Amino acid sequence: MKFDLQVENIKCGGCAGTIKKKLLGDSRISSVEVDIEQGRVSIAAKEGAESDFSAALLKMGYPQSGTAEGLVAAKARAKSFVSCAMGKVDNMVNK
Repeated sequence: MKFDLQVENIKCGGCAGTIKKKLLGDSRISSVEVDIEQGRVSIAAKEGAESDFSAALLKMGYPQSGTAEGLVAAKARAKSFVSCAMGKVDNMVNK
């Protein structure tokens, strides 16, 4: 099953790299595509786990659009900066 999640805080290839790496660590997921400009994460996975993946994205700092407000949104933005930096470092190391 393939589904798309519209998420917040995706800024660059570092963000996309972190999202792909962490989500692909879940054995239920067969592929992940990230559209940085559209803020969309496309996931091919076993059926019925969409809420698990949404929660994983929130934990990384990339909540589904419209689901995080106030302190939760601020915390997600802060986490996304860390995730972004980790993704950039991984991209530099793997070149």
